[in-house]
Amino acid sequence: MTRKLVDLSISIEDGLPSDPPQMIPRIHYVNHDAGSESMLAFFPGLPREELPGGLGWSLELLQLSTHSGTHLDAPWHYHPTMDGGAKALTIDEVPLEWCMGNGVVLDFRKLPDGYLVKPTDIENELLRIDYTLQPGDIVLVMTGADQYWGQPEYLLKGCGMGREATLWLLNQGIKIVGTDAWSWDRPLPLIAAEYQQSKDPSIIWEGHFASIEKGYCHIEKLTNLDRLPAYGFTFFCFPVKIKGASGGWIRAVALVEE
Repeated sequence: MTRKLVDLSISIEDGLPSDPPQMIPRIHYVNHDAGSESMLAFFPGLPREELPGGLGWSLELLQLSTHSGTHLDAPWHYHPTMDGGAKALTIDEVPLEWCMGNGVVLDFRKLPDGYLVKPTDIENELLRIDYTLQPGDIVLVMTGADQYWGQPEYLLKGCGMGREATLWLLNQGIKIVGTDAWSWDRPLPLIAAEYQQSKDPSIIWEGHFASIEKGYCHIEKLTNLDRLPAYGFTFFCFPVKIKGASGGWIRAVALVEE
């Protein structure tokens, strides 16, 4: 039996239209030539020519959201409370035990963009792949939205998980779920357009707000889910530890045994 690691994370890139304009990451690259200037400042009197090739260190300065790139949302992102009134967990408080588990992929690529996933859709997909969810499983929703990564239409792609579908998963003992789309919910511009017609606030961020009733974490902006089996792999999603934050970047990885 062989084992392979599958990278399920997208790269954070400078200026890529992967988010609304105010959230697009910015990266300032300090190359080895420019880095030599700051390096010489640490060692007064050091001639530049004594550095290898006259070059110093390289580094990058980033301006980005905790929700840029492939990331894990903490319950604090959704609301200040969870589980019916307890203080919501921030990203540094999320139990590490939640962040590693048996992965399960639900293939919803056949569903249209903006479709609201219901519990029956989950049940039918689990029946198709012949799998029964176990407590601690990490459920990953494949919408196909990642094929549009880096393009403005990415924000409009993929189905979204409704409140009832989210709670159905959580009631199976699931603590972490994920999607290859921009949001766990349906695309926000589509929800906004519907709200203008219906004025029904229950449709707004309903998958996220399910955490008020039953706390959970979800991952957004995954990729390469089509490279995984439906189940039978181990999934890892440990977040960067940011004090009091609503989310954190992850390097999502699957360990597949073949």
